[in-house]
Amino acid sequence: MNEKLMRRLAKPMLLSAAVIWGSSFMMMKGAVDVLPPFYLLAIRFTVGAVLIALASWKRWSQYTPDYLWRGAIIGGCLWAAYTVQTLGLQWTTPSNNAFLTAVYCVLVPFFYWAAMGQKPDRYNVGAAVLCVAGVGLVSVSGGFTIAPGDALTLVGAVFYALHIVAVAKVSPDKDIYLLTVFQFAFAALYSWVGGILSQPFPSLSVFTPDLLLQLGYLSVMCTAVALLFQNVGQVWSDPASASILLSLESVFGVVFSVIFYGDPVTVRLMAGFGLIFLAVICSETKLSFLRKKKAEV
Repeated sequence: MNEKLMRRLAKPMLLSAAVIWGSSFMMMKGAVDVLPPFYLLAIRFTVGAVLIALASWKRWSQYTPDYLWRGAIIGGCLWAAYTVQTLGLQWTTPSNNAFLTAVYCVLVPFFYWAAMGQKPDRYNVGAAVLCVAGVGLVSVSGGFTIAPGDALTLVGAVFYALHIVAVAKVSPDKDIYLLTVFQFAFAALYSWVGGILSQPFPSLSVFTPDLLLQLGYLSVMCTAVALLFQNVGQVWSDPASASILLSLESVFGVVFSVIFYGDPVTVRLMAGFGLIFLAVICSETKLSFLRKKKAEV
């Protein structure tokens, strides 16, 4: 595909990843209640690595040894983010988990500055703050306190930010599909090692049809498809904008809850959506339309 087309597809791919992750949140909560977190992640990333490797078989001619260390780095960041977030989900509410994870959209511009020397502009910073405020209104209900699960989720948000920046750092001039294979393979390896060293493998009796369905969706859609969309979308967009779009995951989670579970639509919810919409507009347009109108006046 040519560069112009890929730049046009980048934002829809990132948005699609957020939709997929938002639709899967309740499945994740159900699966982690049955499977130890390391084994849940090991299965997800193993299936994801195999699927992307098979789909990318024509690209293996481009393999060079440096894919190994690049995959090990971004796979490590991804594994750490998912591991800490999944552990945190055991000791906090899904809404708090979603909100605190979205904090990474504030961190990305500053981590990218440190890694790449590109200073975030005021629109990046303003959009990130608006987005976190909006996600907070959408996701958090009732009292909000920092429980152990909340603290773990915040650490996970740091690793998510590092993952986005690491992909931007190591992916230039590399085939992103092939790089994703090694990313998943290393994340799977870290998960299997972590599980073997710290957790007993669950009994085969827990693998009911419902759990297998959940694992299938998490492995195929939420891992292979969504993370590939993220990686490809990031290559053709800047990390700050990518983090804003990806953070909409928690918003789509609430939307699906409203549609399929009858959760009420409140003023707080609509205010949150409004702030997030402003964040996306600020990030994507830099408010150029306002400057244009001012110049015309």
